[in-house]
Amino acid sequence: MKRITILTGHYGSGKSEIAVNLAIQENLNCLIDLDIINPYFRSRSVRGLLESNGVELIESTIENAAGSDLPFISSKGSRPFVNRDLSAVYDLGGTKHGAKVMMQFRDFIKYPEDIDFLVVVNIYRPETDRANKIIKMIEELEASSQIRVTGLINNSNLMEYTDESMIEAGEQIIQEASQLTGVPIVYTFIEEHLKTTKTFAGENIILTRHLAKKWL
Repeated sequence: MKRITILTGHYGSGKSEIAVNLAIQENLNCLIDLDIINPYFRSRSVRGLLESNGVELIESTIENAAGSDLPFISSKGSRPFVNRDLSAVYDLGGTKHGAKVMMQFRDFIKYPEDIDFLVVVNIYRPETDRANKIIKMIEELEASSQIRVTGLINNSNLMEYTDESMIEAGEQIIQEASQLTGVPIVYTFIEEHLKTTKTFAGENIILTRHLAKKWL
């Protein structure tokens, strides 16, 4: 995992859940919540959990305003780009519109080699159920953010109904997009309840559902 990981993905991809998991499991310094698209299932809703694990939550310009949807973030959001002592995950809103928020940080990106821009894909969402749709999303995200996508995440699931065959089906479709674009699968997230001995593409990480427990 690089020092800075930027996550994006369509609504229902599990992007925010993955952001929280990575922040906690990788002992990151910061989670920057840039999701201004979806008012639910945002990483800012588990501030207490993050802080108890030593992760600073950085959100909107209005401190502790969990319901705000401002298109600009606190100036603290730029710190990981210029301070190489800080590690962070950025949680973007899904779609090309959410990716535009990254434009405000362009002048602060001093070390592009420290950054991964990863797209979370759940093939059980209609927007990303085919390789051509995934490729289109990659192209739109890069155009909106002006940042090159460096990796894909297979998070194909139907929550507690997920089985191995669903992850494998996701891998097959995402691998097709990977081969056509040259963008590798860097992670596969596996539902916590699913006890499997199989190894999937990329680094395999167990997903604990922190946000779903709060909202569902």
